Amino acid sequence: MSDQVVRAMAGDQQIRAFAAVTRDMTEEARQRHNTSPAATAALGRLMTAGAIMGSMMKEENALLTLQIKCMGPIARMIVTADSKGNVKGYVENPDVILPPNKDGKLDVSGALGPGTLQVIRDLGLKEPYVGTVDLQTGEIGDDLTYYFAASEQTPSAVGLGVLMNKDNTVCQSGGFIIQLMPFAEEKTISRLEKNLAEIRSVTSLLVEDPTPEGLLRKVLEGFDIEITERMDTRFHCNCSKERMAAALVSVGRKDLNEMIQDGKPVEMNCHFCGNHYQFSTEELKEILVRAK
Repeated sequence: MSDQVVRAMAGDQQIRAFAAVTRDMTEEARQRHNTSPAATAALGRLMTAGAIMGSMMKEENALLTLQIKCMGPIARMIVTADSKGNVKGYVENPDVILPPNKDGKLDVSGALGPGTLQVIRDLGLKEPYVGTVDLQTGEIGDDLTYYFAASEQTPSAVGLGVLMNKDNTVCQSGGFIIQLMPFAEEKTISRLEKNLAEIRSVTSLLVEDPTPEGLLRKVLEGFDIEITERMDTRFHCNCSKERMAAALVSVGRKDLNEMIQDGKPVEMNCHFCGNHYQFSTEELKEILVRAK
């Protein structure tokens, strides 16, 4: 089954729920960036959140950016997602190696350390919406739970997980976001809290049933669930040589002239997907004309 995000309502419309499986997406990111297990787990969690939060946007050209800046060895992660299931991301230091945490799991929290989480929603209006919070635990799911409460005043539960194989490929990846509607009754809240308290980890649920519906059935056990939307999601980068040329135009005539005088091809790399684009001296001269 391809990576998917599903949207659902539950508990007589009192609960809005999203779940995603993102194994292929996370594995492609691992291969493109050659990430260590800890970096793969961190980036996979943030990309899963990006896929889900991107699906929440209905505007045609909406763009979501999630950025973590931290004092841990990872230093920075950026993920962007649109409303059509396209997600891309990268980690500044893909080689982070840390011992397992006290529970014997990949130490994502240790890889991040103190820092900030920034959410940018560009809905095509004059100004994008920007919300920034301090990292609470560095587990990313907890940090997004705090973000929704602090910046959007939306009671939410966010669970994210990545499980690695012994050969360091991705075994499972996925997550959920559960949100209470303003009119949710106390008994609904109590039942949901009980369900969440019984979850050991997202990856354990994915091992039992690696589908978005499987995640929702466990998290929303005892509630009626209505799947309202299903969408494929994937690692996708929209970089191109034309976009890179436009970036070269922006560096200015002085720097372009220096590149041309150097007489050597210029190579540009995409942070998000790792693709390389080379520009010959003749191509640089054409770009210089456009920079007038």
